[in-house]
Amino acid sequence: MSAEPAAKHGLILAVNAGSSSLKISLFKKDGASPESPHDIVDLLLTSTITNISQPPASFSFSLASHGQGREAKKEPVKEIKDHASAFQHFLNYLKREASIDRSEIVHICHRVVHGGDYFEPVIITDESYHYIERLSDLAPLHNGGALSVMKACIAELPNANSIAYFDTSFHRTMPQHIAMYAIRQDVAKKRGLKKYGFHGLSYAYILRAVSSFLEKEPSQTSLIVMHLGSGASMCAIKNGKSLDTTMGLTPVSGLPGATRSGAIDPSLIFHYTNRAGRISHDRSMAVDVHVTQAEEILNKRSGWAALTGTTDFGTIVKEMKAVEARRAAGEEVNEEEGKWKIAFDLFLDRIVGYLGAYYVKLGGEVDALVFAGGIGEKSVELREAVVESVRCLGFALDEKANQEVDSRDGAVVDVGKLKELRRVLVCRTDEQLEMAKECAMNPQFWQQE
Repeated sequence: MSAEPAAKHGLILAVNAGSSSLKISLFKKDGASPESPHDIVDLLLTSTITNISQPPASFSFSLASHGQGREAKKEPVKEIKDHASAFQHFLNYLKREASIDRSEIVHICHRVVHGGDYFEPVIITDESYHYIERLSDLAPLHNGGALSVMKACIAELPNANSIAYFDTSFHRTMPQHIAMYAIRQDVAKKRGLKKYGFHGLSYAYILRAVSSFLEKEPSQTSLIVMHLGSGASMCAIKNGKSLDTTMGLTPVSGLPGATRSGAIDPSLIFHYTNRAGRISHDRSMAVDVHVTQAEEILNKRSGWAALTGTTDFGTIVKEMKAVEARRAAGEEVNEEEGKWKIAFDLFLDRIVGYLGAYYVKLGGEVDALVFAGGIGEKSVELREAVVESVRCLGFALDEKANQEVDSRDGAVVDVGKLKELRRVLVCRTDEQLEMAKECAMNPQFWQQE
């Protein structure tokens, strides 16, 4: 099945299902050419639904400057129980409160975390839907939510093409020896056991935005990018292509996150679950650990939530600074209160470790370090700590610029001190915009003149 070409000025809905959130953006294709893609879509509105797995969900709806209708800001919605009902609420709100006819939506772009062997956008058919469904175990926090929204889209917007865009696609350029694991390759190939990498839509957007900011062609741009959020990863981009990335077969590997462990010794899970209460190879103490149980522990019961009790990195930084201020004032600080700084330092250590490795892999030819994602864009303290840790590589931070990121406009903000030598940038990544642009530039989806 192929997409039905749509009217040249139809609307594009971009949907991004997170583990407990749903981000939605609506764009209008403005007729610009693929050769001049920067203004090829116009944003009409955005909507964000959070706390889906911890009701009541919070609903926000914001119109672009030329839109008409009622906006919403973090309104609690008891009726939202899952991603499908969240999307249904958005559609109802769109019909009731905004002057937009849903029948004008011709393409719906879905961010899908794991694409397996799909490396290009795929129209959602029975075949592609079930293929993505079979990959859900490899991305348990995301693929399921994306699939439920696809179902809702097909039911509610039957005349629009649902198109899957995969986070794994960007990393298809990784060399074989980097993507493979040192295991039997007949088994690995049969079961698809290799490094796929994730956050690819974000990295594609960042590459496009940063290369434009640096006035370079993407194919001539080499970056070390840090996508730091509740899910965190890093990527070494060499001449516009993914060379290496921290996540692997699944998103659980690499950097720790809000509830993910990050890279661990593979044997840890068996010692973690045994009945001995300590490291033991005693067979009688062994527990039959299933993949689903291991995924549950490493994906949902680890990370800085396990270390501190919160998934909010901003809270970790705030509490760490408060404890350190008390310590500096001579107050006694108990051991339990040290957990905030330990969580911060652990995250910092893992970031710096990968950063140094990627710097070497790129042979020192790095146009910029780029911070992105919710934490990368918001945490003044983490950016400062990371750049200070790699000062030996020639990077330095402009403290004033670093403090003022939130008040600066534009997709890319320069926070580096040595601009001629080593750039340090913050990029406000936008996965929905990246999908919409890719969709708008794909001629097979649109009626030709």
